[in-house]
Amino acid sequence: MKYSGLFFGLLLSVLWVGAASQVTSVDVILEPLEIDGLGGVQSFAFGQSEGKWLVLGGRLDGLHRRQPFASFDIAGHNTDLIVIDPKEKKHWRVSNNVLPVPIREQLSATNLEFHQQGDMLYVVGGYGFSSTSNDHITYPYLCAIDVKKTIQAIVNGEDLTPYFRQIKDEKMAVTGGYLHKVYDTYYLVGGQKFTGRYNPMGPDHGPGFQQDYTNAIRKFIIEDDGTVLGIIHVEEIYDEDHLHRRDYNVVEQIMPDGQFGLTAFSGVFQKDADLPFLNCVNIDSTGYAVQPDFNQYYNHYHCAYMPLYSHKTNEMSTLFFGGIAQYYDDNGTLTRDDNVPFVNTIARVTRTQDGQMAEYKLKTDMPGLLGAGSEFIREESVPVFENGVLNLDLLVEDTTHVGYIYGGISSSAPNIFFINTGTESSASSTLFKVYLIKNTSSYTDELNDQSQSGLGMLVYPNPGVDPIKVTFNLRQASEVWVQLHDVKGQVVYENTMGMLSPGTHLYELDTLPEGHRVLILTLRAGNITQSQKLILGK
Repeated sequence: MKYSGLFFGLLLSVLWVGAASQVTSVDVILEPLEIDGLGGVQSFAFGQSEGKWLVLGGRLDGLHRRQPFASFDIAGHNTDLIVIDPKEKKHWRVSNNVLPVPIREQLSATNLEFHQQGDMLYVVGGYGFSSTSNDHITYPYLCAIDVKKTIQAIVNGEDLTPYFRQIKDEKMAVTGGYLHKVYDTYYLVGGQKFTGRYNPMGPDHGPGFQQDYTNAIRKFIIEDDGTVLGIIHVEEIYDEDHLHRRDYNVVEQIMPDGQFGLTAFSGVFQKDADLPFLNCVNIDSTGYAVQPDFNQYYNHYHCAYMPLYSHKTNEMSTLFFGGIAQYYDDNGTLTRDDNVPFVNTIARVTRTQDGQMAEYKLKTDMPGLLGAGSEFIREESVPVFENGVLNLDLLVEDTTHVGYIYGGISSSAPNIFFINTGTESSASSTLFKVYLIKNTSSYTDELNDQSQSGLGMLVYPNPGVDPIKVTFNLRQASEVWVQLHDVKGQVVYENTMGMLSPGTHLYELDTLPEGHRVLILTLRAGNITQSQKLILGK
């Protein structure tokens, strides 16, 4: 065994994990809702009006395949405009080939960015096959859609072309990012421009591709008088270290000072590793900053989410529903899987009035490996703030129907990417009515204390073989111990590292105890103890 200290002089000035207050727990009930003949779709865009939804773009299949000839193939494009009435359990659809070619190509794309303002749905970018370009491209367009009139036209079998307008702008060529509005300004956060056919061997193999992360927050104003559509670019904020993110969740927030903002949660991939980010970035009208002393271990990829705010307690919570993540909970032990599997975790991230954030696992799970590429569609009668965050104080009942989850990928197993033939997953056609339970006095959500960077412990590779590396952070000088337990709780290895200085440290286990497939690694620093499951072998 060997130990090396990597001190970066990081002095942390926040309270210890044990001093953080427990926020009010919430829970959810997911009630399946089937609509005959609806079918599934994932990674789509949507708008809503008068109880009906307009769904467009996305994919009709499951997780994309590894083979370039099969990945993001034309057959999987959603080329329909779909109207869904969840209360009446009805749906209508019409082919988007009635639209002009540039519009219908863009609206067949996947991972579009979109935002609804009043009756107008603004759709940006997206990735898919363009017959015009004879290639897979990221579309350089902003499209404006009158949701109310389009829904009426589809339901009544009328001409819908007057309700679509599109302009070209190369800065809109983004896929896998997010489009939100903060006060009067639109924010296009993260994402990438991808041209060509996906190839897991890299851009210079096979057909080849070009991939460029935006590494940016692009701020602009949309000018729209109902006829003429225009963009006024305001500012582009570039940060290759912190904004190198895509296929993730960027959520509307109300900050502790009452200002509207956004938080970019997790995302892929880290600049120097093909793994998700664990930190998050707060964005408001004054700039952006990495949230101090917080790591998000659950729900790393794009999934359905629901933001909630209580003015009474000045607490901002975001619920995340399933998806894909590097970590999951296994009988109370945080477990890391660098294959980044599908998960069923429903988790809550809460920011308290003093600005601290923590992650909690809800008692309820998704009823399967669901949620990746899905959307939460709010019930229109639910009270919200101007930026769309649910107003928790105005939910007068203990249990309230707050919306629906639709679409996304349904996976047959956690790790299917390397064996994917196209049959191991599918686009989910099941809707879930989502009920929010406010007063959960019978239990408390499970705090993931590692989320508050008590130690920020990472164990890798996991699954893996020796040497196993453990990195961790110390806020103050502490004496540190490490132990390995077997599944029966017997100590099979222990060692003391002595008194260590504040900062980031690395510990290596270069010889592991024999005869074990699973071990629990526990690190204790002062009065903080954290554990992670270690799976041996590849």
